[in-house]
Amino acid sequence: MAKKYTLDELLIITAAREIKDGDRIILGVGLPTTAGAMAKALHAPNATLMMESGIIDFEPLVPPNHIADANACRGFSYATDLFSSFTMTYRGYVDVCFLGVAQIDRFGNVNTTVIGDYYKPDLRLPGSGGACDFLSYAKHTVLTMRGGEFVEKLDYFTSPGYLDGGDSRDKSGLFPKGSGPSMLLTTKGVFRFDAVTKEMYLAKLHPGVTVEQVKKDVPWDLKVADDLSTTDAPTDAEIDFIRRFAPTESVGRKLMYELGVTNAFKKAQERGK
Repeated sequence: MAKKYTLDELLIITAAREIKDGDRIILGVGLPTTAGAMAKALHAPNATLMMESGIIDFEPLVPPNHIADANACRGFSYATDLFSSFTMTYRGYVDVCFLGVAQIDRFGNVNTTVIGDYYKPDLRLPGSGGACDFLSYAKHTVLTMRGGEFVEKLDYFTSPGYLDGGDSRDKSGLFPKGSGPSMLLTTKGVFRFDAVTKEMYLAKLHPGVTVEQVKKDVPWDLKVADDLSTTDAPTDAEIDFIRRFAPTESVGRKLMYELGVTNAFKKAQERGK
């Protein structure tokens, strides 16, 4: 019988399974780095892990504190600069990136800038940073949303998903063709994007979650996969790796952030949004 696991562990492991052997991946601090470390250790030994700051092909030792934390690595192939990391993405050298989102619409467009009015916000978020660049030019993007919300219209358009759907992203000139978000991972399930319309649909439910519970969070008529299934359970090896690599996390900081986001969304809803 498999070990019991937490929701955080399920999210990290589900994200890690999006990484294929040989992929070149830009990783942010937190869930992405743990997912990347696990993938490289267990099923993608030839993956190239990269930090936004320019630390390339690093071997994770412990979770980093920031995007330039070389002390968190066993070693790395070379170090460059942030400018080079971004231009690698523009030239099509990045296969996968991971981004957290605060708001998302049906076509995977993302807000990480502000909740509410830009000049009188309910919550000021970190902003774009590298998010717009990476979502614009990485071949695939794994989106994660823990304390955010689905919306018909973003309060602020930070980063492009599939724009208006269909082939609008490719027509816009974003490179390479066929790029864009490949998955949205939330605390309730896994969402994918239709190959033709590019509209988000529910692909998998986490254990114990119902379709009705998911649809309550979505302001449009969410489509559901014909072969809807339950998110694959973690293996013991995956659980053991996470507990060795990241036995403690800044839960308090994470919960405070999510509580702030949730309260901001409630205020927005009270304003009649």
